[in-house]
Amino acid sequence: MPQGRPASVPDDGLTTRARRNRPLVIVHTGEMKGKSTAAFGLALRAWNQGWPVGVFQFVKSAKWRVGEEAALRALGRLHEQTGEGGPVTWHKMGEGWSWIRRPGTEADHAADAREGWAQIRRDLAAETYGLYVLDEFTYPLKWGWVDVDDVVETLRARPGRQHVVITGRDADPRLVEAADLVVEMTKVKHPMDAGQKGQRGIEW
Repeated sequence: MPQGRPASVPDDGLTTRARRNRPLVIVHTGEMKGKSTAAFGLALRAWNQGWPVGVFQFVKSAKWRVGEEAALRALGRLHEQTGEGGPVTWHKMGEGWSWIRRPGTEADHAADAREGWAQIRRDLAAETYGLYVLDEFTYPLKWGWVDVDDVVETLRARPGRQHVVITGRDADPRLVEAADLVVEMTKVKHPMDAGQKGQRGIEW
């Protein structure tokens, strides 16, 4: 897409404006870091446009204090106080989750994941948000906690102009097929290759 121009224009009966404003399903997948980082960058853009932003953080522990959460919650408070930007709602699924599954906890995690998806379905039906960030959502799909076909059908049938971005490794091929934009993060180099662990301001 040189200079942002599409390679081809489909004969779909839509005007240029209608096609440009079509809501998107976006998937950030792949083995490399940056999937959630890119999704939260989209959330910042959505906030600046005044869109309601809903973050549904699957699998990461509720005890983690990530920088994106603090920043977006602060922007949500700024909206409440001044009207600038848009409202922000941050959901942590199953308080205290970790993406490392511990023996004996899978059933509870699965129930939490299903309830999280049920809430997303309700919000999509109500057109609650302009942008949904479903962070690490590929894992509940991969582990069979949430039905992939139900997710794909719900996203395809969602009303209005609601953008959805999903992050996580190993995105299901059915989700990839249904998405409008798919990015695969691949590693060229990483500090961990040289024995360096994650650090403040970069990983969290």
